Amino acid sequence: MSDLAVRARHATEQIQSTTEAPLARDIALLIVRVGLAWIFIYHGAGTLFGTFGQSGIHGHAIFFANVAHLHPGTFFAVMSGIIEFFGGIAVGLGVLGRLAGAALVGDMVVAMITVTWHNGIISNATGSGYELNVALIALALVIAILGTGRFSLDVVLRSWLEKWRDQP
Repeated sequence: MSDLAVRARHATEQIQSTTEAPLARDIALLIVRVGLAWIFIYHGAGTLFGTFGQSGIHGHAIFFANVAHLHPGTFFAVMSGIIEFFGGIAVGLGVLGRLAGAALVGDMVVAMITVTWHNGIISNATGSGYELNVALIALALVIAILGTGRFSLDVVLRSWLEKWRDQP
C-alpha cells in the first residue's frame, strides 16, 4: 500500500472515530434535554398554574384569544400549558422523548405563526421576534430525530422490560 493510501486511510479512520462518538453524542443530548426541559417546564407551569409571576390559564386564555387569535382561548391555553409542562418533563427525564420533542416543535411553530412572525426574526418593537422560536424548534428537532440518548429513563425502562420479558 502506498504512503498516500495509508495516510488517506488513517485520515478516514480519524474522521469516523470523531463522528461516531456515542458518549459525546449522549452527553450533548442530555445538555439539550435539560435546557429544553428548563424552558418548557417554566413556561408550561406558568400557563397552567400561574407560577413564576405568570398569569395562569385565565390570563393566557385572554392572550390566545386577543393576540394570537386562537379561539377558544381557554382550550389553546390549556393545550399549550400541557404540551409545554408535560413535554418539558418528558424531554428532561427522557421518557417518550421523540414524541415530546415533536409536540414541542408543533407548539413553537404555532407560537411563531400566530404571535412572533409579524415582528420579524429580531424585533425592537413591542413583543419579540421569532428567533427564540427557531432556536427551540431546532433543539426539539434534535430530540425528535435522535431520541433521548443513553442517559434517559427510556433506556432504563427498556432494559427493565427486556429483563422482565425474558423471565420464565
